Amino acid sequence: MLFRHATALRTLNATILTALTLVATSWSANAGPVLERIRQSGKITLAHRSTAIPFAYLDADKHAIGYTIDLCLKVTEAIRKNLALKTLTIAYLPVTEFNQIKAIEQNKADLECGSTGNNAERREKVAFTIPHYITGTRFMVRSDSKITDLRGMEGLTLLSSFGTPSLAAVTRANTERLMRINIMKVNDHKQAAEMIEKGQADAFAMDDVLLLGLIASRPDPTKLKVVGKYLTLEPLSIVMSKSDPELKAIVDEEMKRLISSREAYTIYDRWFTKPIPPNNTSLNIPMNYLLRDLWKYPSDQVSD
Repeated sequence: MLFRHATALRTLNATILTALTLVATSWSANAGPVLERIRQSGKITLAHRSTAIPFAYLDADKHAIGYTIDLCLKVTEAIRKNLALKTLTIAYLPVTEFNQIKAIEQNKADLECGSTGNNAERREKVAFTIPHYITGTRFMVRSDSKITDLRGMEGLTLLSSFGTPSLAAVTRANTERLMRINIMKVNDHKQAAEMIEKGQADAFAMDDVLLLGLIASRPDPTKLKVVGKYLTLEPLSIVMSKSDPELKAIVDEEMKRLISSREAYTIYDRWFTKPIPPNNTSLNIPMNYLLRDLWKYPSDQVSD
């Protein structure tokens, strides 16, 4: 009887060991290159913008903070759990509009956590998860400016950032409508705000939520305002490699969980309706109907 029991126990242990081996082998076979790199190194690298308030920017101690940073930290924890890692070191990589997509393409970062729009051109290079914000191009001008929309920009100087859909949209409109707008490309949002305040340019074309965040961060927010109808509409999303569908599946699943549990709504309110650094003022931007409707049936499928 005892012998039979011992034999049965050995058989059970062998079965369990075989099952665990098969699971490990299956994981190794299914894990994509990014997940495998994260698993082996025990480190994940988050690319982020430094001035994209409230999505991703630096606090007084030069630490990355913001709405998208918070979402990426939730996603990072989901990745850690899926990889069955006890700990996962988080590294941060500052990026700009010039290299935010390249950072993912060149494996310098595993997730891009900023304010990047999901469009057809970028989907040729990288993958996007479910949008966390929907915005569009409008215009920042001085508070005393009489400009109310793009038509008022004829013959004036308009700023826009390198490589953005906003720049593409204003350039196309300028050409098609023969508006003679002097379009100048700038390196970052802070530079654009300073140029407008000093009278070196008349307007800055960019996603309206970024413009509102930028104004809130200025020493005197009353000097600037946002005007105009939407020239573009952009769904903003966390970015990742196209070469790792398993990673994307984890990220998408976590985004769906955050939305269905309403944790994403709480994170949104923290950054858009409550006081935030650096001036401890609120942007007072309730969630727009476009994002609310999209989150009813969360999907990474967007129209261009």
